[in-house]
Amino acid sequence: MSHILRQVKPRGTKGIFYCLIITLMKTLFSGPFLIFIAAILWGLDGILRRTLFDLPPITIVFFEHLIGLIIISPFLFRAWRGERLSKHEWGAIGIVALLSGVLGTLFFTAALLKVNFIQFSVVFLLQKLQPIFAILAAWLLLKERITKHYFVWAALALVAGYFVTFPNGIVNFAEGGAYVTAALYAVLAAAAWGASTAFSRYVLLNHSHTFVTGLRFLLTVPIALLLVFALGAAPTLAEITTAQFGTLALIAVSTGMVALWIYYRGLKHTRASISTIVELAFPLTAIFIDYFLYGTVLALSQYAAVIVLMFAMYRVALLNRENF
Repeated sequence: MSHILRQVKPRGTKGIFYCLIITLMKTLFSGPFLIFIAAILWGLDGILRRTLFDLPPITIVFFEHLIGLIIISPFLFRAWRGERLSKHEWGAIGIVALLSGVLGTLFFTAALLKVNFIQFSVVFLLQKLQPIFAILAAWLLLKERITKHYFVWAALALVAGYFVTFPNGIVNFAEGGAYVTAALYAVLAAAAWGASTAFSRYVLLNHSHTFVTGLRFLLTVPIALLLVFALGAAPTLAEITTAQFGTLALIAVSTGMVALWIYYRGLKHTRASISTIVELAFPLTAIFIDYFLYGTVLALSQYAAVIVLMFAMYRVALLNRENF
């Protein structure tokens, strides 16, 4: 797209019009803008998932990935002709499928379905802890070096995450600890998604975003199916209603597979420090949705903690600059 745009030489009034079109197209296809669109879609994702509250989370995970795989399959196999993965890359994409495709989505969905125990926006805000786990995973698994500053900002972010979750810092142990469980699910989702980030980037460096997205879905489907049987949710596979299937299909073509495809395309051409800032649209969208759709107003201590959390994550991102 960029090489085509560069060939256009504007002249006169038409030239000004072409300049405007070129500028618009460059913006629409820029990495940060694509990440912004994906982040907005993910912010809307929870609305759809909450309507499926009567389904087991693993059933939702399986069907959304199955539908997504069916949609992207033609593009995956077309891209596969020119792609070759090394053993290390196969291992990396397998880890991404397990952590990001199955476990991260499973924990995130489980947290969102706890509608009576945790605020909608809090589930999303806790996802901003992902960079902590991303850098920690790179240190433990890829032997990447981290500095003392990382531990300072990471500790501050975790403290802020605690106050975001629990108003005024008071832990709610009512309902058999359901509030704590819901928060734990959200943090585990952040850990799973964050830990898979380094592996996603590793594969994306040498392969197309369409190929990587398709492979992630291809490997996620059988893993999710195994967990459906392991967790005793197999009977629900045949109990999906038409309305539920429609919602699952909508997730796949908007906030699921399509959003991930857009995000990978943007991430391939965006530095990590910039990506993390643009991704703030993800939790901020959730805050607006929580207020206008669900009428939820967080405590002042939670809003203050949100500001601290965002700043701490910005500082963590600066420690992890990468050129794409």
